[in-house]
Amino acid sequence: MDWVTGLVPGGKENYNACLIIVDSFSKRMRCLPCHNEDTAMDTALLFWNNIISTCGVPKIIISDRDPKFTSEFWTNLYDMLGTKLAFSTAYHPQTDGLAERMI
Repeated sequence: MDWVTGLVPGGKENYNACLIIVDSFSKRMRCLPCHNEDTAMDTALLFWNNIISTCGVPKIIISDRDPKFTSEFWTNLYDMLGTKLAFSTAYHPQTDGLAERMI
């Protein structure tokens, strides 16, 4: 998972960012429109409504160290769902390579 931010606002909701999620098995990418100002809870709802509700609960999520993913809320959510969260190393984008290549 990774973010594309600073986009030109568009659509009825004036989205200015995208949450990029790539399934490492199928290589299928999802680009979910969102806002730069979205909170961890907004991101969780976006993830729940677009990924978990359609694809199921992932076993592992690899993301950068964005505060939205490292917050106590997300950590507790991952624990309850049984999902392992792996963070990429700073200045080493190859760890989250699938999402980085899509950007």
